[in-house]
Amino acid sequence: MKQVVIDDSFWELFPDAQVNILYVNGINNHTSDANLAERRQLLADATKAAGQFLNNDTFRLNPVVDQWRKAFQQFKKKKGARSSIEALLKRVNQGREFAPIDPLVDVYNSVSLTYGVPVGIEDRNKIQGDMHLGQVEAGLSFQPVGADKDEPTLDGEVAYYDDQGAVCRCLNWRDAQRTMLTEDSTNIVAVMEAIDPEQIDRANQAMDQLSQLINHYFNVQPSQVFHLTKDQPAAVVPTNMQ
Repeated sequence: MKQVVIDDSFWELFPDAQVNILYVNGINNHTSDANLAERRQLLADATKAAGQFLNNDTFRLNPVVDQWRKAFQQFKKKKGARSSIEALLKRVNQGREFAPIDPLVDVYNSVSLTYGVPVGIEDRNKIQGDMHLGQVEAGLSFQPVGADKDEPTLDGEVAYYDDQGAVCRCLNWRDAQRTMLTEDSTNIVAVMEAIDPEQIDRANQAMDQLSQLINHYFNVQPSQVFHLTKDQPAAVVPTNMQ
């Protein structure tokens, strides 16, 4: 993988959007009891912080949920597809706790909850060619995490994709088994979408926090944060990370 490219078809739907990109090399994502208690507290604090995005008793009317539902109405999607941040906030709204999974998942879930933004991370070593985000044609190969069969993309759906098929369907809804993050992942790309100025401000803070937490938990230095817009739609992997 050499770069992330946001296609023109994405900007046609969301001309004022911004997509933040972060590259990281050399992580050790195997879980450890050494920081388990710290990660558990990280998730607890993030769950509490997420309460700021749940001020309306009617869940769907909370601004973060409403904004992303309206965004998902702009393209063809699989029935029931929702933004990843809505799924996390729904768990908070139901009073459910977040147990540690592995260090990187715990870190990006905590950032997503704290700032009310969708966060995705893919294993860069599994991406074939460049990774794109845009409206796709019907039939791109996609096997969801945990599924045992292919569920191809729809015509006009917004998805991340590479030379082999879809990487994440319906914007940030569901990852492919092929490129998913595992304990053995070492080189990654983090993505974060925002579609209006208020979301962009939170996403910028969130990506900076993600970079700091990755440095803290994995003792590696992430790349700079790339802020992709319609005028700057690509982020090349830094030479020292290729």
